[in-house]
Amino acid sequence: MSDFEKEDTVVLHDEHSEFDGETGTVTQVMETMFGDATYTVSFDEGQEQGVPADQLEAADADADADSDADADADEE
Repeated sequence: MSDFEKEDTVVLHDEHSEFDGETGTVTQVMETMFGDATYTVSFDEGQEQGVPADQLEAADADADADSDADADADEE
């Protein structure tokens, strides 16, 4: 089973990638014959293919949306 699904927002952690530390979207999940998954992640400036799950972290989009909603409520 894969850790991430298509359309998930993730942060890439790969010091050898030009996208290291950037937030992107999973566009493809590829299961290997060993049951592991690798991912294709799209960024604003391109994409990274064959990314293992241990180089990805779920982006905290829900917390950002919640904090924005809280900030809006505080302004009222």
